[in-house]
Order: sequence, then C-alpha cells, then structure tokens
Amino acid sequence: MPISKACTIAGSAARGGAGIQADLKTFQEFGVFGMSAITAFVATHPETKQNIFIQPLDVIEAQLSTIYEQGDIDALKTGMLFSKEIIDLVSTWLQTTTIRNVVVDPVMFGKAGSALLDFEAMDTLKTKLIPQANIITPNMPEATYLLGGDELTTLADLQDAARDLYQFGPDYILVKGGRLHDAAIDVLYDGVTMTLLEAPRIDTIHTNGAGCSYSAAITAGLANGLSMQEAVVQAKKFVTAGIRRSIPFEKVAGMIDHRAYKQFGEDGVKVTSARNWS
Repeated sequence: MPISKACTIAGSAARGGAGIQADLKTFQEFGVFGMSAITAFVATHPETKQNIFIQPLDVIEAQLSTIYEQGDIDALKTGMLFSKEIIDLVSTWLQTTTIRNVVVDPVMFGKAGSALLDFEAMDTLKTKLIPQANIITPNMPEATYLLGGDELTTLADLQDAARDLYQFGPDYILVKGGRLHDAAIDVLYDGVTMTLLEAPRIDTIHTNGAGCSYSAAITAGLANGLSMQEAVVQAKKFVTAGIRRSIPFEKVAGMIDHRAYKQFGEDGVKVTSARNWS
C-alpha cells in the first residue's frame, strides 16, 4: 500500500518538542512519510548565548532539491524561515514545483518570546509566500503583526483578522485563539464560511510545539486526502490531546505529547460553521 509523503521546511529545535522534530513526529503519528529541509538550528550556546544559527542559502537549496528529486510530495508546510533571503528562496522554489497542498505557519516568536523572524522579512512573507498557501495558521500575535494592527483580544477580533488576512491570497485562514481568556477557540475562514473550533482551556504551561504540531497535523491530513476542514478539525483534536497529556520538563516549559491522540483520542473539540458569521 503506498504511503503519503509530506515535507517540512523549518528550524531544528534541539529539545525535540517543536520545529522540524515536532513536524516529523506528527507526520509519523498520521502514517505519513516525512522529509525535511532545515533552515536554522535553535539552541543556546553556553558561552556566547547565541541561540539561532541560520543555515546558508546553498545548504537550504540543496535540501529542497534533494527532497523534490524524490517526487510525489503530497503536502508541504513551512515553519521558521527567519530571513527575507530564505523566504524568497523557498517562495521561488515552490513556484517550480507541482505541490498542491501548501501550509504556511508564519512562525515569528518562540515559546519564551524570542524572535524567530527578521521583521525586515515581513513584506516578502506577505507578498511572495503567503499568496501561494492553501492555508496559513497564525496565532494571535502573528496575525496582529501580519496585519500591522491592534492586539487581538476577543473572538470578534479573530474573525475580523481572518477576513482581513484572506485578502492576502490564501485559500483558507486559520487564526488560532489559544491566548483567548476562556476556551481555546480557533477561527477557520474560506472567504464565505466561518468555522469555529472550540476546545476547553487546559491549565498547563507545557505547550511547547503546539503551533508547529498543529500546522504539521493539517499538512498530514491534506497529504492523506482529507478536505481542508477535515484536516483542520483532526489537527485541532490532535494538538488538544497532546496538550491535555503534555510532557513536563524541569527547567523549561514542556512539550505536547504527540502520542496522545492516537492512544486516547479526543472528544473535547466542538465545531460550529456559519456563512457570513459576525
């Protein structure tokens, strides 16, 4: 039986809970063969304290070329790209491929608030990469920065942001509401229908890798032939289950458990759709 294939273009997180590591774990949980192109290594040097090590463009280009030589990539996601030059490289490369399912996670901040995007790269992200996406998956701060507007604080703000971000050109917008004060409600928008995905708020700090894994789970669902809404709902359940049974670390915020959805399922996600929701 053939296996679906997916690719992630993102940074490597040394602790193993986010970035490339989270993406590949997520692909595996959904029975998808994962390939990767590493844009940077995220780890803190004990003496210099440098914590982001960007890879040369030719190294990234070599990885992309090697991956695409294998052919038949069913879906692809981007995560941490960091610089204008890398975003331009990936955007130009994508235009030469026949990959139909493209998920763009506009990664801008680490869990501790560190910058994972050079803000001189914002215009390139908005004008070259995002228009090629089938879906983008910003969290609330990322949506704010993409729109250059006020901080999002309410569900109505998320809905307005989804409508505004849709004008950038993707087929779907998913604005993640994990920072809302009550339930964790995400907004999925296709230009006509607004779908709310609501999960109970789970009292934990151990959510490292949740955003990366969410977009990777969407990518895996698309690779396996699900519709966009089916892929997003499944991904919401996957990441909710992972947060519910997170893996604590002693010195830093811990990680979601990528095994949890397959082992235990998740029935705490409520999905509501309506046309022209306001």
